[in-house]
This record gives sequence, C-alpha cells and structure tokens, in this order.
Amino acid sequence: MEVLKYAYQHPLFENTDLDQIFKAHEKVELSKGDFILEKGQIANEYYILDDGLVRTYLYDYEGNEITTGFSGKNEVVIEVASIFQRIPTQEYIQCLTDCSLWKIKYDDFQDLFHKIPAFREWGRAWMAFELYLSKKRATEMITEPAKMRYLHLMQDKPQIIQQAPLKYIASFLGVTDTSLSRIRKEIINH
Repeated sequence: MEVLKYAYQHPLFENTDLDQIFKAHEKVELSKGDFILEKGQIANEYYILDDGLVRTYLYDYEGNEITTGFSGKNEVVIEVASIFQRIPTQEYIQCLTDCSLWKIKYDDFQDLFHKIPAFREWGRAWMAFELYLSKKRATEMITEPAKMRYLHLMQDKPQIIQQAPLKYIASFLGVTDTSLSRIRKEIINH
C-alpha cells in the first residue's frame, strides 16, 4: 500500500478519499515478458508499479521496434489515448522484469472521479505533469545530442540504466546500439 500512498499525493485528499481509492485497486503479479497491453486492445485499466520495470513500444512504418517509454517503481503505467478515448492502442506495454502492480479498472476510476473532487484534481495535476514531461522529451530529442539525453536518463531514471537492455535504451534515445556503446565508453573514460 505504500506505493499507493506515494502515487496518490495531493493536498485535497482526505483519508476517507484515499481509503476509497486504495480499495478500488487490486494487486497483480506479472512475470518478465508478460504484456500489460498489446496493439489493437483498448486499455481498460491503469496500474501503479510497486516493483519492477515496464517498457512501452510500438513499430514504426518500416516495422522497426521503437521504445517510447519506461515506467519504474512508484510510477503510473497507462496508455492515455486508449483508456480515455476508448480506442485501440498502437502500443505494446511489456514487463522487462517481474513486476508487482496495483491495478484499477476503468469503470472504478471513472466512478471515483465523479464521487471524489480531489481525485479529479489529482488526475488533472498528474496529466499536466505528464504532458510537460512529454513535451520536454520531444524538445530534447531535437535540441540535445544523444550523449546529453543519456546523461539525463542516468540522472533522472537510474532504474532504466540498471535494468533495461541496452537495445531498448538506444531505441528510446533515438540512436543505434553502436552509438550508445560509444557514448557509454566516452562517459566512463571521462
């Protein structure tokens, strides 16, 4: 439950609000390689990751697998477009390690959104922050060299560096495996 307390922090929450929210979650254990969501499915839940590492990816127009994101401990695992627009996803969400998660179903969180004003405010704040992070990443992909993006990843998300295969990190950074190896050697030799 500690992960839920961490994830659902907002000054407007009352203890009774949090009790209702926590009760709506179900503990789920998944194994390395398991899919949380696959292309063509409609997301019917989101998760709070208690332990493990998850990767989001899709295939580009040439059939290349591209990592679009990672979720680590204490983070929300969600496919926003699919769950809120009720449309089939283009992405895959897969466990890179064994994972412990807390799942909340779409209907349950919609019900809580209507009943608990603080939950709506939490959701709005979470979405605004995620939009900021998305914009920041898009800007950095254009304005920063790959070495700088890797250094940011090392600083901001060490769990990814420690647990994700290098080919997924390279894909996420928009570089080849060879380029990432060169970047890593440069950093080590400095």
